[in-house]
Amino acid sequence: MRIGQNPAKNQKEVAKPERITVAVLNYIPVLAGYYSQMLDVLKVCLESIRETADLPFDLLVFDNGSCEEVTRYLNEEKDKGRIQFLMLSKKNLGKGGAWNMIFSGAPGEIIAYTDNDVQFYPGWLSKSVELLETYPNVGMVTARPFRTPPEFYTSTLNWAKDNPEVIVENGQLIPFNVLHAFNLSLGQEDDYSRGLINNSEDILLIYRNTKAIVGGSHWQFTARKDILQSFLPFQMDRPMGQVRQLDDRMNQKGYLRLMLPEPLAMNLSNTLADNNKPAVTLNASKSVPFKKRILNIAVLRKALLAVYDWIFRQYFHN
Repeated sequence: MRIGQNPAKNQKEVAKPERITVAVLNYIPVLAGYYSQMLDVLKVCLESIRETADLPFDLLVFDNGSCEEVTRYLNEEKDKGRIQFLMLSKKNLGKGGAWNMIFSGAPGEIIAYTDNDVQFYPGWLSKSVELLETYPNVGMVTARPFRTPPEFYTSTLNWAKDNPEVIVENGQLIPFNVLHAFNLSLGQEDDYSRGLINNSEDILLIYRNTKAIVGGSHWQFTARKDILQSFLPFQMDRPMGQVRQLDDRMNQKGYLRLMLPEPLAMNLSNTLADNNKPAVTLNASKSVPFKKRILNIAVLRKALLAVYDWIFRQYFHN
């Protein structure tokens, strides 16, 4: 038998979510080894979102089975009102499983998604939304330019070439340091990064006086929720390595994939060590410590990384 009446019946209004949900996917299984600085990286990511987002938004964090120290921090942030929506998974669903939850559950009509290792700079959100709402049929907008695989933006190029309103420019249009710094943050070797940059080019579009770089990527993007939901569910049987499904599906469906011409987001990877260092210059040179030269010997590097990968999988992927 019911005792009394539910007081919620007398409540006249409920909170309305913001039009934009900024969604962060987090996974920090342990604060050691590769992940030893990741809680600090996560804090920089979240704080940079709050400080630089120049449109109203709700912050949603999906945690994919992190350790107790991390989930405790996230719960404290939610209790302080600094995270509006917190989704905690007991186990790691992989990025595909997390996307299924985020894209289904985010309350906003626009989702600004990011991995947990991205730092944002002023203007990133408003400028991303501007591109999203100026260009037609946009699938995603990434908040910095970098070189992306051409096979994932064929639909964007076809649209630009067939549209007389669009001006298309090709060449080395993004400053070298902007591209090189991002490549290095992904763990690419210096010479490899330089080769990629020198042997590829940027494609700039100008449509209705608004500039965009052709491309985009799954690690950070702003998109309409209804478009993202049209690609659900994602079936990924590995935690990582299959995330380009989204890039490929958007291109195959004819959606535009764009990037801001300014670097308003940066991949921090798993460390803050280089966060405040100036960008690498084209002529920069420095001596490499003997230990690092030894560790970078191709055969030894490959063997050690294979051992590390095996150990990691035994602890966290079973």
